[in-house]
Amino acid sequence: MRGVKVFSGTSHPALTEAICQRLGTTPTPCDLGHFANGEIRVQVGVSVRNDDVFIVQSGSSRINDSVMEMLIMINACKGGSAKSITAVLPYFPYSRQSKKKAHRGAITAKMVANLMSVAGVSHVITVDLHSSQMQGFFGKPVDNLHAEPLIARWIKTNVKHWSHAVVVSKNVGGTKRVTSLADRLNVQFAIVSTERERRRPPGQPVNMADSTVFFDAVEPASLRTFERSNSTDSDRSNDADTEADSAPSPRLKLQANGGASRPKAVTISSDPQISSTPPSAEGPNDSDEDLLGAGVNRAETFPSARRPSEYEAADSLNDQKARDVIIGRLIQGHVVDDDHPSPALSAQYGADRNSDGNDHDPMTSSFISTTSSLQADHALGGTLDAAASSDEEEDGIKNPDLQHTVTLVGNVKDRTVIIMDDIIDKTGSWIAAAETCVKRGQAKMVYCIAIHALFDDESLAELEACECIDYVVVTNTFPMASERAKSSRKLIVIDLSNLLSEAIRRNHHGGTQPSLEPYLDKF
Repeated sequence: MRGVKVFSGTSHPALTEAICQRLGTTPTPCDLGHFANGEIRVQVGVSVRNDDVFIVQSGSSRINDSVMEMLIMINACKGGSAKSITAVLPYFPYSRQSKKKAHRGAITAKMVANLMSVAGVSHVITVDLHSSQMQGFFGKPVDNLHAEPLIARWIKTNVKHWSHAVVVSKNVGGTKRVTSLADRLNVQFAIVSTERERRRPPGQPVNMADSTVFFDAVEPASLRTFERSNSTDSDRSNDADTEADSAPSPRLKLQANGGASRPKAVTISSDPQISSTPPSAEGPNDSDEDLLGAGVNRAETFPSARRPSEYEAADSLNDQKARDVIIGRLIQGHVVDDDHPSPALSAQYGADRNSDGNDHDPMTSSFISTTSSLQADHALGGTLDAAASSDEEEDGIKNPDLQHTVTLVGNVKDRTVIIMDDIIDKTGSWIAAAETCVKRGQAKMVYCIAIHALFDDESLAELEACECIDYVVVTNTFPMASERAKSSRKLIVIDLSNLLSEAIRRNHHGGTQPSLEPYLDKF
């Protein structure tokens, strides 16, 4: 193409060669090197005046050098009076740091976007941003291409009986991506959720009295359900022994027709010394009489993922959908049997995080301060209204002293499972999801598919050693050593040079990127 210059950084020269081959051109000469002190040196070898410049630079194992090299190349082309400068980033650096995950965290992806804008970039082309909201970080146009059409085409071509497969999300955060692929293939989907058992340390107050905002942060003994009965004035005069005999023992009082009555009110107690004994065994209590009135039946319940107002009737336990929920135990990153001994620290809440030995600070006794002091597995930014992202789920999943509960929602029995996510880096959650589908869900074959393969030396070897994983399918947005790819018997790499080359061609000729998807069927 005339008037186009395609530059290649040092991060992924093989991908740049494939892109230029499809465009019918060659990479533009550019001298890239380092000074003796490690500083990066860039010298553009040809004139770029009034040309459309495309700089292909992806992430790499030396991510900081790749970012600085790209910024210097952008600024050098800007100084050379280029007509436009487009940064082609198959994998956007620091994309997983697109939001604050702690009070003093940094939004590093936004900082990288600002640096690119200051350097002089006029357009950005990338593939499957970790968070689609990152497109707003730039003051310039951003084309966020999607590899999903190519992945769906590969599945239809290479996976046997793909029409009966199930697309599985290995965490709750990737549900939207999984459902999109399932809709494209017109197949079912499932979700795997992994979380550590959490309990409050003895003697530490919660200090969230009469609060339902932080419902899930309290221990079972602190949650009490009160039911107001329609007792008459004569019933209130009964003695404590009569009330003890008539008090119901189950957690939910059943009605005559077999259904469960819904709780009328919910109160969360903040007293760590509160007894779990029903009031019928303790005798009458004047404070309870003043607060709730006489003739009150108290039933203890345990917190769950639903609010008390959403409790269903007892008949709903016979629902067919309940059979598609499978729960297992996860220890040191692997699914174990129910009779496997529990780790020593699994019953201690935050034992692996609160190991500094600091005493309880009375200044954090406020329920807001207590909640804000929770770690990232509870919230982003210190509040309980947002769950932690999937990037931190690997932390502690292989800790031999902790036990996790893994839940599979969906039917994968005797089916092919396709575990889908955008990034594959650490393998703990991938192996846990695969073992859950095979050992618990009785799936017959598992494909692990990711767009960005950020493998290290151990990750690919761990996936190779897992007997529950049959194939690992990734794209070439991130550079990978050819020796490593050839030595793996499970690894399959999908080439995205056709997608990126067509995006560059349409960008140069003024074509629209949304119409790119139908063109993929011709590749």
